[in-house]
Amino acid sequence: QVQLVESGGGLVQAGGSLRLSCTASGIIFSLNVMGWYRQAPGKQRELVALITSGGTTNYADSVKGRFTISRDNAKNTVYLQMNSLKPEDTAVYYCSAHLGGVNWGKGTLVTVSS
Repeated sequence: QVQLVESGGGLVQAGGSLRLSCTASGIIFSLNVMGWYRQAPGKQRELVALITSGGTTNYADSVKGRFTISRDNAKNTVYLQMNSLKPEDTAVYYCSAHLGGVNWGKGTLVTVSS
């Protein structure tokens, strides 16, 4: 059974930082493209960042230069370092694993206060 468990969300002031983690089980982690998506209240889920099995990364324009995605295949974990946070970054952040289909975590809430 595939499980993706996110952690690291919370409340932070604008300009602050948070680091999200997502630990996977039930998949061959190293083969998966891993991603972070987010969904703000009243909005559709959107891509934040992706990282391939080889370490190539892709970011949404809105987070380029502020967020960094990374992975540790030995720990089956993907990270999202978020710096210079803005109130508009407030959302539930979801971890995703892509290989054939897509598996999702349950999400972790990030709230950025102004």
